[in-house]
Amino acid sequence: MSRTSRSRTAIGALVAAALLATAGASVPAFAGSSAPPPARSGANGPAYDRVANFYGAYIDAVTDEGSGHLGSQLRGFYLTKDLRTRLAKWESREHADGVLRAQDVPRAWKVTAGDSGAGHTWSTVRLTWGSAQHPTYTYLTVQSDLATKKISDIKAKS
Repeated sequence: MSRTSRSRTAIGALVAAALLATAGASVPAFAGSSAPPPARSGANGPAYDRVANFYGAYIDAVTDEGSGHLGSQLRGFYLTKDLRTRLAKWESREHADGVLRAQDVPRAWKVTAGDSGAGHTWSTVRLTWGSAQHPTYTYLTVQSDLATKKISDIKAKS
């Protein structure tokens, strides 16, 4: 190998090392942890995933007072027209939010898949109220149409 070839090889190795060092410096580090950073993901999955997406977004929208018409827009996208009509009547009669079946906003929610049949699937929504030390729960049964994945009924679970 000639002296010129060795020089080019050495320069190439230095450039490669510098690039690796720069790339390593751009990776975010989490103080004192070798664990990967927290992440969330999603997919166009089963209907109960859509129920979970709806309740998460809806609770955020009604919690954030400056969200404008977002709650209504979410209802328009996720709920069937028939359910929106029935919720309006229920809300007028009960003076509460029909989606949450309450006058207040829960601090947490959880959705569990249920049974399916006759073109529908049912999910159980658990809403968490109160403090972390003294939580209370209410449960809703949410029906979704399998063909559209739209929510077609919401009832307090008995």
